[in-house]
Amino acid sequence: MQSRPDVPFTTTLLVRDTCLCLHAQRAARTLARRFDLALKPVGLTSGQFSLLMSLNRPEPPSLGSVAELLSMDRTTLTANMKPLERRGLVETAPDAKDKRTRRLSLTQEGRLVLAGAAPIWRRVHAAVEAELQDPDRLRAQLAVLSQANGPEG
Repeated sequence: MQSRPDVPFTTTLLVRDTCLCLHAQRAARTLARRFDLALKPVGLTSGQFSLLMSLNRPEPPSLGSVAELLSMDRTTLTANMKPLERRGLVETAPDAKDKRTRRLSLTQEGRLVLAGAAPIWRRVHAAVEAELQDPDRLRAQLAVLSQANGPEG
């Protein structure tokens, strides 16, 4: 009979207490739930708010540039766009100069929803920042991790 490989429970405790990935995921989920709840009156999730905000530019961005900004692959971004398109908040159109490129833009309804969501975001965001010792330092450290390259980063 072959014995099963076991990971010692001490390793489980080490991961629970020190794993940056786990702690970042837990914090992200907690923050997302907090913003989801606050944004519910305008019918948005925190992810949808971020996506709409990423489209709030003078010129319609390309699908690729939005995917890069949100650290999403194009397929995931396209899937996340679908409910917003069905609600009439965003639209996609081919680029005038390069038909292979898709441009994303807010509709008038999308701008109205975003305008209603922005004050909610400001209020909740200020409350979250007030709970942190040094939000600017945290942002800077998260930015370092966001820019990390390679399979281990």
